[in-house]
Amino acid sequence: MVGPPFAVAEKAATYLLRALPKPEVAVVLGSGWRAAAEELGPAEVTMPMAYLPGFVAPTAGGHAGVVCSVRAGGRSVLLLEGRSHLYEGRTPSEVVHAVRTAVMAGARTVVLTNAAGSLRTDFQPGQVVVVRDHINLTGASPLSGEEPPAPYGSRFVDLTDLYCARLREVARRAGPDLPEGIYAALPGPHYETPAEVAMLRAVGADLVGMSTALEAIAARHLGAEVLALSLVTNLAAGVSLEPLDHAEVLAAGDRAAARLGRLLAELLPLL
Repeated sequence: MVGPPFAVAEKAATYLLRALPKPEVAVVLGSGWRAAAEELGPAEVTMPMAYLPGFVAPTAGGHAGVVCSVRAGGRSVLLLEGRSHLYEGRTPSEVVHAVRTAVMAGARTVVLTNAAGSLRTDFQPGQVVVVRDHINLTGASPLSGEEPPAPYGSRFVDLTDLYCARLREVARRAGPDLPEGIYAALPGPHYETPAEVAMLRAVGADLVGMSTALEAIAARHLGAEVLALSLVTNLAAGVSLEPLDHAEVLAAGDRAAARLGRLLAELLPLL
């Protein structure tokens, strides 16, 4: 990213609005969620992320690196098909750039999806869990560095209701059987050791992954409401005795694609 993060995001939002309708909701599609977008219907406009200032093409498997606009229940929804991660060598500002751009372009609700390992035997692969809270163990924050410029708020943002209680209730109306859990964010890219998984369970985490937390902080700082949904793609090390690999993550998403798409199609008009 070249230039101050907030200024670059403002420029990207301007470019975005020249090509796509003003979004009401932004959805970040993480690993395993891309195929679900097909269930939302045809895109009105699609463009590569790399066309927008400050954006870089994701390098992780399962991340398409495109943005598109769809209609869901009469609402304009911006789909961000893919994200950047700290483990790709990106800075925190680069990791949250797409979400900052979406909010500056008009999205007041941000839905973050991800693939996660389960720390609980009752959260099985293929299940969607609503994130109630997170534990940020990445050692990073998108608000580090210089104080955000006017008109943006203080870097000392309150995260008490980071994962909006109202939106979590809406998610349960769309999916009454959706459980809630606490997501632990680690930098990756390696998976956790059994000892690390035991530690995460001891501090109260239910899920573990390598994304979402920084994006949620950045969206909340700009005043957006945040909902996060985790697709359980595997049992974490020590919970499962099987080796872990990213192909398993993508395969779990493919198997659940139609169901995930229906969930998003029912959820988005309610937000």
